[in-house]
Amino acid sequence: MDITKLYQTQVSLTEWLEKIGHPDTAAMRIEDNNKRERLKIIKQIIDLPFDEPTQFSAREVADQSPGFQEFLKMRGHELCALRLIPLKSDLPKLRMRGQSVRDVLVWFAEQKIDPNNYKADFVPHTDENKWSTIFVVNENGIFGEIIRGGHHQLTQGFYTDHQPVAFSFDWNEWHCDTDDSDNREALEHLRAITDYLKVTEKAKQKLLDEKLNAEFAHDYLLGYFETVTTDEFGIWFIDYNRILGKMYDDFSVAQSTQTTTKIISQQTISGQIGNPGIVRGKVRIVELENIATTDFKENEILVCDMTTPEYISLMQKSAGVITNRGGILSHAAIVCRELKKPCLVGTKNATAILKTGDEIELDANKNIIKNS
Repeated sequence: MDITKLYQTQVSLTEWLEKIGHPDTAAMRIEDNNKRERLKIIKQIIDLPFDEPTQFSAREVADQSPGFQEFLKMRGHELCALRLIPLKSDLPKLRMRGQSVRDVLVWFAEQKIDPNNYKADFVPHTDENKWSTIFVVNENGIFGEIIRGGHHQLTQGFYTDHQPVAFSFDWNEWHCDTDDSDNREALEHLRAITDYLKVTEKAKQKLLDEKLNAEFAHDYLLGYFETVTTDEFGIWFIDYNRILGKMYDDFSVAQSTQTTTKIISQQTISGQIGNPGIVRGKVRIVELENIATTDFKENEILVCDMTTPEYISLMQKSAGVITNRGGILSHAAIVCRELKKPCLVGTKNATAILKTGDEIELDANKNIIKNS
Protein backbone atom coordinates (compact mmCIF):
# COMPACT_ATOMS: atom_id res chain seq x y z
CA MET A 1 0.00 0.00 0.00
CA ASP A 2 1.38 3.39 -1.02
CA ILE A 3 1.13 5.41 2.22
CA THR A 4 1.84 8.69 0.46
CA LYS A 5 -1.11 8.15 -1.91
CA LEU A 6 -3.29 7.05 1.02
CA TYR A 7 -2.66 10.34 2.81
CA GLN A 8 -3.54 12.25 -0.35
CA THR A 9 -7.03 10.74 -0.38
CA GLN A 10 -7.86 10.28 3.32
CA VAL A 11 -9.07 13.03 5.60
CA SER A 12 -8.82 13.74 9.31
CA LEU A 13 -11.49 12.70 11.79
CA THR A 14 -12.53 16.35 12.05
CA GLU A 15 -13.38 16.33 8.34
CA TRP A 16 -15.32 13.09 8.74
CA LEU A 17 -17.36 14.73 11.51
CA GLU A 18 -17.84 17.88 9.45
CA LYS A 19 -19.29 15.81 6.60
CA ILE A 20 -21.98 14.38 8.89
CA GLY A 21 -22.78 17.77 10.44
CA HIS A 22 -21.53 16.85 13.91
CA PRO A 23 -22.17 19.62 16.46
CA ASP A 24 -18.65 19.35 17.94
CA THR A 25 -16.85 19.79 14.61
CA ALA A 26 -15.54 23.30 15.36
CA ALA A 27 -14.29 22.30 18.81
CA MET A 28 -12.72 19.14 17.37
CA ARG A 29 -10.90 21.18 14.73
CA ILE A 30 -9.34 23.39 17.41
CA GLU A 31 -8.49 20.36 19.54
CA ASP A 32 -6.84 18.57 16.62
CA ASN A 33 -4.93 21.62 15.40
CA ASN A 34 -3.44 22.20 18.84
CA LYS A 35 -2.65 18.63 19.86
CA ARG A 36 1.12 19.01 19.71
CA GLU A 37 0.95 22.13 21.84
CA ARG A 38 -0.84 20.06 24.49
CA LEU A 39 1.66 17.22 24.14
CA LYS A 40 4.47 19.73 24.57
CA ILE A 41 2.96 20.90 27.88
CA ILE A 42 2.56 17.31 29.08
CA LYS A 43 6.17 16.55 28.18
CA GLN A 44 7.33 19.53 30.23
CA ILE A 45 5.43 18.27 33.28
CA ILE A 46 5.71 14.45 33.14
CA ASP A 47 8.34 13.88 30.42
CA LEU A 48 5.90 12.30 27.95
CA PRO A 49 7.70 11.42 24.68
CA PHE A 50 5.97 12.71 21.55
CA ASP A 51 6.66 13.42 17.88
CA GLU A 52 7.90 16.93 18.54
CA PRO A 53 7.91 18.98 15.33
CA THR A 54 10.27 21.60 14.00
CA GLN A 55 7.97 24.59 13.58
CA PHE A 56 8.02 27.48 11.12
CA SER A 57 5.47 29.94 9.91
CA ALA A 58 4.29 29.04 6.43
CA ARG A 59 5.62 32.43 5.37
CA GLU A 60 9.13 31.37 6.44
CA VAL A 61 8.81 28.23 4.32
CA ALA A 62 7.43 30.08 1.29
CA ASP A 63 10.11 32.77 1.48
CA GLN A 64 12.90 30.30 2.31
CA SER A 65 13.97 32.31 5.36
CA PRO A 66 17.56 31.89 6.61
CA GLY A 67 16.34 29.74 9.51
CA PHE A 68 14.39 27.48 7.20
CA GLN A 69 17.28 27.24 4.74
CA GLU A 70 19.53 26.05 7.57
CA PHE A 71 16.91 23.44 8.55
CA LEU A 72 16.68 22.35 4.90
CA LYS A 73 20.45 22.06 4.64
CA MET A 74 20.78 19.98 7.80
CA ARG A 75 17.65 17.84 7.57
CA GLY A 76 16.33 18.09 4.02
CA HIS A 77 16.97 14.39 3.41
CA GLU A 78 14.93 13.21 6.42
CA LEU A 79 11.43 11.76 6.08
CA CYS A 80 8.74 13.95 7.58
CA ALA A 81 5.05 14.58 7.97
CA LEU A 82 4.30 18.16 6.98
CA ARG A 83 1.22 19.58 8.65
CA LEU A 84 -0.04 22.96 7.57
CA ILE A 85 -2.04 24.18 10.53
CA PRO A 86 -4.42 27.10 9.95
CA LEU A 87 -4.28 30.23 12.05
CA LYS A 88 -7.95 30.89 11.22
CA SER A 89 -10.63 28.47 12.39
CA ASP A 90 -12.50 28.40 9.07
CA LEU A 91 -9.51 27.09 7.09
CA PRO A 92 -8.69 23.39 6.65
CA LYS A 93 -5.63 21.66 8.03
CA LEU A 94 -3.52 20.21 5.23
CA ARG A 95 -1.09 17.33 5.58
CA MET A 96 1.32 15.12 3.72
CA ARG A 97 3.32 12.23 5.16
CA GLY A 98 6.10 9.97 3.97
CA GLN A 99 8.25 12.30 1.85
CA SER A 100 11.59 13.92 2.63
CA VAL A 101 11.63 17.49 3.91
CA ARG A 102 13.03 18.65 0.58
CA ASP A 103 10.57 16.66 -1.56
CA VAL A 104 7.48 17.69 0.43
CA LEU A 105 8.11 21.33 -0.54
CA VAL A 106 6.72 20.47 -3.99
CA TRP A 107 3.46 19.44 -2.32
CA PHE A 108 3.60 22.61 -0.17
CA ALA A 109 3.74 24.80 -3.29
CA GLU A 110 0.84 22.91 -4.89
CA GLN A 111 -1.51 23.79 -2.02
CA LYS A 112 -1.75 27.44 -3.15
CA ILE A 113 -2.32 28.64 0.41
CA ASP A 114 -1.90 32.15 1.74
CA PRO A 115 1.23 31.52 3.85
CA ASN A 116 0.22 34.30 6.22
CA ASN A 117 -2.67 32.12 7.39
CA TYR A 118 -0.76 28.94 8.28
CA LYS A 119 2.05 27.57 10.37
CA ALA A 120 4.12 24.60 9.19
CA ASP A 121 4.97 21.68 11.47
CA PHE A 122 7.68 19.36 10.13
CA VAL A 123 7.08 16.21 12.16
CA PRO A 124 9.72 13.44 12.19
CA HIS A 125 8.53 10.34 10.34
CA THR A 126 9.58 6.78 9.67
CA ASP A 127 7.95 4.06 7.58
CA GLU A 128 9.32 1.40 9.93
CA ASN A 129 6.81 1.46 12.79
CA LYS A 130 7.17 -1.51 15.11
CA TRP A 131 3.89 -1.02 16.99
CA SER A 132 0.99 1.40 16.75
CA THR A 133 -1.80 1.91 19.27
CA ILE A 134 -5.03 3.81 19.62
CA PHE A 135 -6.88 3.80 22.95
CA VAL A 136 -9.13 5.55 25.44
CA VAL A 137 -8.51 6.00 29.15
CA ASN A 138 -11.76 6.51 31.06
CA GLU A 139 -13.20 5.79 34.49
CA ASN A 140 -13.68 2.11 33.56
CA GLY A 141 -10.10 1.46 32.49
CA ILE A 142 -7.91 1.55 29.38
CA PHE A 143 -9.39 0.22 26.14
CA GLY A 144 -8.11 0.18 22.59
CA GLU A 145 -6.24 -1.59 19.81
CA ILE A 146 -2.65 -2.42 18.98
CA ILE A 147 -1.15 -3.47 15.66
CA ARG A 148 2.27 -4.18 14.23
CA GLY A 149 3.29 -1.59 11.64
CA GLY A 150 1.92 1.76 10.53
CA HIS A 151 -0.54 3.83 12.51
CA HIS A 152 -2.76 4.55 9.49
CA GLN A 153 -3.89 0.92 9.80
CA LEU A 154 -5.78 1.87 12.96
CA THR A 155 -7.14 5.34 12.18
CA GLN A 156 -7.99 4.75 8.52
CA GLY A 157 -8.82 1.07 8.99
CA PHE A 158 -6.60 -0.25 6.20
CA TYR A 159 -4.26 -3.12 7.04
CA THR A 160 -2.66 -6.04 5.20
CA ASP A 161 -0.36 -8.41 7.08
CA HIS A 162 -1.67 -7.92 10.61
CA GLN A 163 -5.13 -7.25 12.02
CA PRO A 164 -5.74 -4.87 14.95
CA VAL A 165 -5.88 -6.60 18.32
CA ALA A 166 -8.21 -5.27 21.00
CA PHE A 167 -6.84 -4.82 24.52
CA SER A 168 -8.18 -3.71 27.87
CA PHE A 169 -7.05 -2.95 31.40
CA ASP A 170 -9.82 -2.78 34.01
CA TRP A 171 -7.48 -1.34 36.66
CA ASN A 172 -6.80 -4.90 37.84
CA GLU A 173 -5.91 -7.10 34.89
CA TRP A 174 -4.69 -6.73 31.31
CA HIS A 175 -6.34 -8.57 28.41
CA CYS A 176 -4.90 -8.82 24.90
CA ASP A 177 -6.22 -11.46 22.51
CA THR A 178 -3.11 -12.52 20.58
CA ASP A 179 -1.06 -15.69 20.38
CA ASP A 180 1.29 -16.48 23.25
CA SER A 181 4.47 -14.91 21.87
CA ASP A 182 2.78 -11.80 20.53
CA ASN A 183 0.71 -11.53 23.69
CA ARG A 184 3.71 -11.22 25.95
CA GLU A 185 5.43 -8.66 23.73
CA ALA A 186 2.26 -6.64 23.16
CA LEU A 187 1.40 -6.54 26.85
CA GLU A 188 4.92 -5.44 27.79
CA HIS A 189 4.65 -2.68 25.22
CA LEU A 190 1.20 -1.58 26.42
CA ARG A 191 2.38 -1.41 30.01
CA ALA A 192 5.36 0.70 28.96
CA ILE A 193 3.10 3.10 27.04
CA THR A 194 0.45 3.52 29.69
CA ASP A 195 3.01 3.90 32.50
CA TYR A 196 3.76 7.31 31.00
CA LEU A 197 0.17 8.34 31.72
CA LYS A 198 0.21 7.36 35.38
CA VAL A 199 0.78 10.54 37.38
CA THR A 200 1.07 9.76 41.08
CA GLU A 201 2.31 13.18 42.18
CA LYS A 202 -0.71 15.30 43.07
CA ALA A 203 1.19 18.52 42.37
CA LYS A 204 1.72 17.42 38.76
CA GLN A 205 -1.92 16.38 38.44
CA LYS A 206 -2.92 19.83 39.68
CA LEU A 207 -0.58 21.53 37.21
CA LEU A 208 -1.96 19.49 34.29
CA ASP A 209 -5.47 20.36 35.42
CA GLU A 210 -4.62 24.07 35.54
CA LYS A 211 -2.99 24.11 32.12
CA LEU A 212 -5.10 21.56 30.21
CA ASN A 213 -8.22 20.89 32.30
CA ALA A 214 -6.83 17.38 32.63
CA GLU A 215 -8.75 14.72 34.54
CA PHE A 216 -7.54 11.51 36.18
CA ALA A 217 -8.79 8.09 37.26
CA HIS A 218 -6.64 5.78 39.39
CA ASP A 219 -3.91 8.38 38.77
CA TYR A 220 -4.03 7.84 34.99
CA LEU A 221 -4.54 10.80 32.65
CA LEU A 222 -7.96 10.47 30.99
CA GLY A 223 -8.50 10.97 27.26
CA TYR A 224 -8.05 9.54 23.79
CA PHE A 225 -4.47 8.69 22.79
CA GLU A 226 -2.51 7.48 19.78
CA THR A 227 1.07 6.19 19.82
CA VAL A 228 3.71 4.78 17.49
CA THR A 229 6.89 2.94 18.38
CA THR A 230 10.01 2.57 16.24
CA ASP A 231 13.47 1.14 16.77
CA GLU A 232 14.88 4.53 15.77
CA PHE A 233 12.85 6.82 18.04
CA GLY A 234 11.23 4.55 20.64
CA ILE A 235 7.72 5.34 21.93
CA TRP A 236 6.01 8.47 20.68
CA PHE A 237 2.58 9.77 21.68
CA ILE A 238 1.09 11.37 18.58
CA ASP A 239 -2.31 12.45 19.90
CA TYR A 240 -4.04 13.40 23.12
CA ASN A 241 -7.65 14.42 22.55
CA ARG A 242 -9.90 15.47 25.42
CA ILE A 243 -13.09 15.77 23.34
CA LEU A 244 -12.83 12.22 22.00
CA GLY A 245 -12.05 11.11 25.53
CA LYS A 246 -15.37 12.59 26.66
CA MET A 247 -17.19 11.04 23.69
CA TYR A 248 -15.86 7.64 24.75
CA ASP A 249 -16.19 8.04 28.51
CA ASP A 250 -18.46 4.96 28.64
CA PHE A 251 -16.39 2.85 26.23
CA SER A 252 -15.37 -0.68 27.20
CA VAL A 253 -13.66 -3.19 24.94
CA ALA A 254 -14.68 -6.09 27.15
CA GLN A 255 -18.33 -5.38 26.33
CA SER A 256 -17.91 -4.50 22.69
CA THR A 257 -15.49 -6.92 21.03
CA GLN A 258 -16.88 -10.40 21.59
CA THR A 259 -16.09 -12.83 18.76
CA THR A 260 -18.98 -13.93 16.58
CA THR A 261 -19.91 -17.56 16.05
CA LYS A 262 -22.90 -16.96 13.81
CA ILE A 263 -23.73 -18.55 10.51
CA ILE A 264 -24.93 -17.12 7.20
CA SER A 265 -25.55 -19.87 4.62
CA GLN A 266 -23.51 -22.31 6.78
CA GLN A 267 -20.50 -19.97 6.86
CA THR A 268 -19.12 -18.01 9.80
CA ILE A 269 -18.71 -14.24 9.95
CA SER A 270 -16.66 -12.92 12.85
CA GLY A 271 -15.47 -9.44 13.73
CA GLN A 272 -15.57 -6.71 16.33
CA ILE A 273 -18.24 -4.25 17.35
CA GLY A 274 -17.60 -0.71 16.16
CA ASN A 275 -20.90 0.49 17.62
CA PRO A 276 -23.69 -1.51 19.31
CA GLY A 277 -27.32 -1.80 18.29
CA ILE A 278 -29.75 -4.15 16.54
CA VAL A 279 -31.13 -3.64 13.02
CA ARG A 280 -32.80 -5.68 10.32
CA GLY A 281 -32.59 -4.96 6.64
CA LYS A 282 -31.38 -5.94 3.19
CA VAL A 283 -27.69 -6.17 2.45
CA ARG A 284 -26.21 -3.82 -0.13
CA ILE A 285 -22.58 -4.58 -1.04
CA VAL A 286 -20.90 -1.46 -2.41
CA GLU A 287 -17.38 -1.37 -3.82
CA LEU A 288 -15.52 1.93 -3.63
CA GLU A 289 -15.49 2.42 -7.40
CA ASN A 290 -19.27 1.87 -7.57
CA ILE A 291 -20.41 4.36 -4.92
CA ALA A 292 -21.54 7.03 -7.39
CA THR A 293 -23.61 4.60 -9.47
CA THR A 294 -25.13 2.51 -6.67
CA ASP A 295 -28.85 2.93 -6.03
CA PHE A 296 -28.57 2.68 -2.25
CA LYS A 297 -31.94 2.56 -0.49
CA GLU A 298 -32.75 4.03 2.92
CA ASN A 299 -32.21 1.53 5.75
CA GLU A 300 -30.25 -0.99 3.74
CA ILE A 301 -27.25 -2.49 5.54
CA LEU A 302 -24.02 -1.27 3.97
CA VAL A 303 -21.42 -4.00 3.46
CA CYS A 304 -17.99 -3.10 2.06
CA ASP A 305 -14.28 -3.75 2.40
CA MET A 306 -13.70 -0.61 4.47
CA THR A 307 -15.54 2.67 4.68
CA THR A 308 -13.76 5.81 3.46
CA PRO A 309 -15.07 9.40 3.38
CA GLU A 310 -16.67 8.64 0.01
CA TYR A 311 -19.08 6.29 1.83
CA ILE A 312 -20.45 8.90 4.24
CA SER A 313 -23.70 9.56 2.36
CA LEU A 314 -24.38 5.80 2.26
CA MET A 315 -23.53 5.45 5.95
CA GLN A 316 -26.07 8.16 6.74
CA LYS A 317 -28.78 6.35 4.73
CA SER A 318 -27.90 2.91 6.06
CA ALA A 319 -29.47 0.96 8.89
CA GLY A 320 -26.04 -0.39 9.84
CA VAL A 321 -22.54 -1.04 8.54
CA ILE A 322 -20.47 -4.23 8.15
CA THR A 323 -16.88 -4.15 6.89
CA ASN A 324 -14.12 -6.64 6.04
CA ARG A 325 -11.44 -4.44 7.59
CA GLY A 326 -11.23 -1.65 10.15
CA GLY A 327 -11.03 -1.43 13.92
CA ILE A 328 -13.13 -0.41 16.89
CA LEU A 329 -11.56 3.06 17.09
CA SER A 330 -11.01 3.69 13.39
CA HIS A 331 -12.43 6.94 12.01
CA ALA A 332 -15.23 4.95 10.37
CA ALA A 333 -16.22 3.26 13.65
CA ILE A 334 -16.22 6.60 15.46
CA VAL A 335 -18.45 8.09 12.76
CA CYS A 336 -20.87 5.12 13.01
CA ARG A 337 -21.02 5.70 16.75
CA GLU A 338 -21.84 9.37 16.24
CA LEU A 339 -24.45 8.46 13.60
CA LYS A 340 -25.83 5.87 16.05
CA LYS A 341 -25.50 3.15 13.40
CA PRO A 342 -24.81 -0.44 14.51
CA CYS A 343 -21.42 -1.36 13.10
CA LEU A 344 -19.42 -4.59 12.80
CA VAL A 345 -15.82 -4.22 11.63
CA GLY A 346 -12.87 -6.45 10.76
CA THR A 347 -14.94 -9.45 9.60
CA LYS A 348 -12.43 -10.32 6.83
CA ASN A 349 -15.04 -12.04 4.68
CA ALA A 350 -18.41 -10.24 4.92
CA THR A 351 -18.37 -9.19 1.26
CA ALA A 352 -17.60 -12.78 0.21
CA ILE A 353 -20.33 -14.45 2.29
CA LEU A 354 -23.13 -11.90 2.23
CA LYS A 355 -24.93 -11.07 -1.01
CA THR A 356 -26.80 -7.94 -2.07
CA GLY A 357 -30.45 -8.48 -1.26
CA ASP A 358 -29.88 -10.86 1.67
CA GLU A 359 -32.27 -10.07 4.50
CA ILE A 360 -30.35 -10.20 7.75
CA GLU A 361 -30.41 -9.13 11.37
CA LEU A 362 -27.29 -7.36 12.59
CA ASP A 363 -27.14 -7.60 16.37
CA ALA A 364 -24.15 -5.47 17.25
CA ASN A 365 -24.87 -5.87 20.96
CA LYS A 366 -23.97 -9.57 20.85
CA ASN A 367 -21.95 -9.49 17.62
CA ILE A 368 -24.44 -11.68 15.79
CA ILE A 369 -25.37 -11.69 12.11
CA LYS A 370 -28.20 -14.02 11.09
CA ASN A 371 -30.88 -14.42 8.48
CA SER A 372 -33.92 -12.39 9.50
